[in-house]
Amino acid sequence: MELRALRYFVAVADELHFGRAAERLHIAQPAVSRRIAQLERELGVRLLDRSPRRVRLTAAGHRVLAAAREALAAVDRVQAAAGAPAGTMRIGTAAGFGARLERGVDALREHPSALGVDVELVDLPLTARLDGVRRGEIHLALARGVRSAPGLRVLPAWTEQLFAIVSVRHLAAGRPAVDVADLDVGGLRIPSRDHGLLLPGALTAAMRKAGIDTRVGRLAGTVQDTIVEVGLNPRSWTVLPGDQVAEIRSTRVRAIPFAPRTTITGSVVVPVDLPATCAAAHQAAFGD
Repeated sequence: MELRALRYFVAVADELHFGRAAERLHIAQPAVSRRIAQLERELGVRLLDRSPRRVRLTAAGHRVLAAAREALAAVDRVQAAAGAPAGTMRIGTAAGFGARLERGVDALREHPSALGVDVELVDLPLTARLDGVRRGEIHLALARGVRSAPGLRVLPAWTEQLFAIVSVRHLAAGRPAVDVADLDVGGLRIPSRDHGLLLPGALTAAMRKAGIDTRVGRLAGTVQDTIVEVGLNPRSWTVLPGDQVAEIRSTRVRAIPFAPRTTITGSVVVPVDLPATCAAAHQAAFGD
């Protein structure tokens, strides 16, 4: 049994989607499918129930997932215990952190304690990102809108302005700023909870005042899927932070700041027992 097969299985279990797992692993989807099928043959059990519409873990899959996470974490601990100067720092991330990740990783590599350390980026939904830090599978994670998390230290590191993303055909597309009350209640598109962000209280309060139900939302798919939907519909809109706005390539949408100005806090999430000097270095590396 190869560790690679376990990593592939954990990725599919986290995403419950072979395509998204392949994107996260930066490999072709057929390779993921073949490796999972091989793992199932080796174990003699079916780990996943597949259908054209969804992927679900079987009872055996849930048991194997827990053991696979433990095995991968153990491998990381063995590598750390070897005491070699070079190692791997695993950073939990998601779409929309690109430029900040580049600056942060460069800053970390310049720190004396990180000389020779390699960096592995692990793209995960927010909940899985935080769980990965708790289990020791991930050394640190980036997150937006998270104020606290049980068993973890949440270190505020940067602030981003929030923008309304609208179609170029939206009535508000030409405005210098927009109030949520001026946006169509029924047009809100929110990325699925695995891909979205936790909005700050000031914005959710303004949305509720405007009659927008932020608890339920109108769930779309990934951030990119949401942007495409918004670009196709002149009444729809979504909310994105500045770093993600900078990565938009579509010419069918416009980003408009909210009035009054609204921001969201980004944080570095680390284990609660991480030495203070290391935590401060991580916080500074990804800060503004």
